[in-house]
Amino acid sequence: MKFPIVLLLAFLPNFCWAQNAPETLRKQVDASRSMISGTLRLPGLKQPVDVLRDRWGVAHIYARNQHDLFFAQGFVASQDRLFQMELWKRSGQGRLAEILGPSALLRDVNARLLRYRGDMKAEYESYSPDTKEILEAFTDGINAYIASRANHLPIEFQIAGFAPEPWKPEDCLNRMAAFAMTGNSWSELAHAQAVAALGAATASPLFDLDPAVSLAPAPGIDFAGLSPKLLHDLVGSDTRIAFPNYLLESNNWTVAGTLTESGMPLLANDPHRVIAEPSLRYMVHLVAPGWNVIGAGEPGLPGVALGHNEHIAWGFTIFGLDQQDLYLEELNPSNPNEYKTDRGWENMRIEKESFGIRGGPAAMIDLKFTRHGPVLWSDGKRALALRWVGAEPGTAGYLGSLAVDRAQNWQEFEAAMPRWKVPSENIVYADTAGNIGEHSNGLTPLRKNWEGLLPVPGAGGFEWSGFVPSSQLPHSYNPAAGFITSANQKMIPEGYPYKVGYEWDPGFRFRRITDVLGEARDRGHKLNADDMGRLQSDVFSPPAKELIGLLRKTGSKEPSIQSLLEWDNVVTRESSAAALYELWLGEIKTATIRRVAPQALWETLDEEWTPATVIRILSNPQSFGMTTADRDQVLLDGVTSATKKLSALEGPDASQWSWGKLHMVIFRHPLDAMTEAKPLFDLGPLPRPGDTYTVNATEYYGDSYQQVSGASYREILDTSDWDRSLAVNTPGQSGEPGSKHYSDLMPLWDQGQYFPLSYSREAVDKVTTDRLQLVP
Repeated sequence: MKFPIVLLLAFLPNFCWAQNAPETLRKQVDASRSMISGTLRLPGLKQPVDVLRDRWGVAHIYARNQHDLFFAQGFVASQDRLFQMELWKRSGQGRLAEILGPSALLRDVNARLLRYRGDMKAEYESYSPDTKEILEAFTDGINAYIASRANHLPIEFQIAGFAPEPWKPEDCLNRMAAFAMTGNSWSELAHAQAVAALGAATASPLFDLDPAVSLAPAPGIDFAGLSPKLLHDLVGSDTRIAFPNYLLESNNWTVAGTLTESGMPLLANDPHRVIAEPSLRYMVHLVAPGWNVIGAGEPGLPGVALGHNEHIAWGFTIFGLDQQDLYLEELNPSNPNEYKTDRGWENMRIEKESFGIRGGPAAMIDLKFTRHGPVLWSDGKRALALRWVGAEPGTAGYLGSLAVDRAQNWQEFEAAMPRWKVPSENIVYADTAGNIGEHSNGLTPLRKNWEGLLPVPGAGGFEWSGFVPSSQLPHSYNPAAGFITSANQKMIPEGYPYKVGYEWDPGFRFRRITDVLGEARDRGHKLNADDMGRLQSDVFSPPAKELIGLLRKTGSKEPSIQSLLEWDNVVTRESSAAALYELWLGEIKTATIRRVAPQALWETLDEEWTPATVIRILSNPQSFGMTTADRDQVLLDGVTSATKKLSALEGPDASQWSWGKLHMVIFRHPLDAMTEAKPLFDLGPLPRPGDTYTVNATEYYGDSYQQVSGASYREILDTSDWDRSLAVNTPGQSGEPGSKHYSDLMPLWDQGQYFPLSYSREAVDKVTTDRLQLVP
């Protein structure tokens, strides 16, 4: 996003300083830090609350009743992350243009189109019976912090030139936060574009659909002009908001006590999301009557999304359910506000809304809806309407954890699963009774006569028939294998009766985790937390092994390929062969796309294809109009072009090449466009190991090579003794640039290290560095 000129002008009074402006800014930063030790009086509390922050910035909150627990959680999260929370809230409300200017208007329009408009009573009760009371207490705590800072705003607001606004419980029911994780609208349009260009028979093999199925357009439907670009401004509220896509991968596994050193289960989880400053994840420990849960969530939500309580532990990875469908509505030529149905022409529902725009007048915009949902695009003749689970009660992301947080055993965990509707997750489980399990869960539309892979006609014949019962979704309990692994791969069994999804992660990380755990089991090695940590940091590349196997089949003796043939497939920072491999992968992917698809599809397929697609096509070139000689030429030419490109980037001496010189991470803050502020806000760069398909997933896009996503939070939970559990967040718990916890966790995270996730009061007291008492 480009930085709006209007906003730059708004900042000039703050930054037209002398040459010592950074020093002045540092003084402002120091003066604006939150108070984390001592005593604070807060109207709205019923009884005193103790907040103990440990050496790593994790707040352990001890309250005497549930209301005060969540009031304090809202207050404490705001102390560390209010600016981040305010941006998140505004993104969900569709009010970013008020602070960012015109560049955010279309994003705001989409956010308001996707806002929940259903029964609020059913909405609150879906998550847990006391959700409304929890959200009221939580947002009252946020508002108490905002009120306490009314005369001296946190430094980010001073720089950005706007003030935070009071929160309401419904602000936590944000649908945009999980939009990107509910389905396949983008890929439906990619499929439609390919069908329009090539026909269904030729287009279908270009996509890795599992179970294998052919794209089947409805009779007479016209896909001309459709492409994923039509939804460019539909982004989740957790996407980095820059003051001038989503990657949905994770790993988790749970290991039975029969395979561990302690004789009790271990559970490991490292959800992969955007890497930025502040971290998406916020860690907290909540203790009150009925509550004793620790782990991580998002700062703008109450409770703990993943972690453990006194009896059970859980973690999650995305389960790729298709929770969205696009309907191609035919518009009335004489009235584009009417659309065709099986009952004739019907009027769209139109809601007029005012959008504030920084630096200019407000805009009045019509939000249009068909019976299927919001209209996301129209060319005057056709319209794309979205039906998605976010219109249903109980589909705000992660709030289902309010029920899971209090489950005490497998039966109560299972009873909580129907409350977890969005995002769809593979939720692994372990408990202190020695059990392990997993439930792949989410609100799942029933499609009886189509697969959900292409837009369908809106006039009738393609309607949902309810939802798949949670009990019918894949789950397992104490499997004979002794462990359960999920890494976004296909979790549905062969012959599964429901059409829940066809697009999954290619399974490289899943196979690597399974191989490592299975090998340890087979040789009798008893696993411990150190083993779990090493596996979370593993950077062996399964696709590299397969692709280099194809390169070896060429029989070429060219010196340029020897470093790849001799490489151990481990993507370390220092490796020159890893650097060559990563560039080679990009070159052969591009060359393969250009051999099998017309130019109109190159950009789309570049977004859709994984190394699994490239491997599948190059392993069977004849099925795609290529000879074996053609395939070999793609592989060898790719090495030549990758070598030239790497030489231009790192010099001609191959002994000096390294992957880490290209593959860096920078923790970027939303306010880093201002040169004076950038050194205080941004962190890095740090050279990184791994890539998108290693267990330690360090995702990057295209030719930038900069890590943009990955495991910002990791946990290893030990049911034998909760105080032996480990975790790490990055870059720090606090989003305040002057805080000692702004970047203190970054070195641990970068080196694959952890800190103890202290749980018992005795253990927490030993590591406490700051004590804050909140009193009525």
